[in-house]
Amino acid sequence: MLGYVTIGARDVEAALPFYDAVFGAIGAPRAFFEGGWAGYGPAGGDANTFICPPFDGQQARGGNGVMIAFLAPDKASVDAAHAAGLAQGGTDEGAPGPRPPESTSFYGAYLRDQTGNKICVFSKG
Repeated sequence: MLGYVTIGARDVEAALPFYDAVFGAIGAPRAFFEGGWAGYGPAGGDANTFICPPFDGQQARGGNGVMIAFLAPDKASVDAAHAAGLAQGGTDEGAPGPRPPESTSFYGAYLRDQTGNKICVFSKG
């Protein structure tokens, strides 16, 4: 069971427009930014995703083979999150659509942030 997620960023403040746009599109706005950490979560709920510098003090880098998937309420939110992430400097790793192509239950989009972290935004049903 997932408790929370931390995503390392080379420059947390510079990463905020990307994550504000992507998470805002799926109803998970920024809850705070202080002490070099930003927290996001469901509107009115607790933050469960944090953007921060790595604890070991080394340079943040995207994990090869690591991907974090975030649930969106619907397909339109997936489309909006993907577009918002691209508009804020993210790179496309897979345009919005069903996965696999014939699926009627999974709709996702894939992005990398400026550090190289790979995320998915998806809806089911």
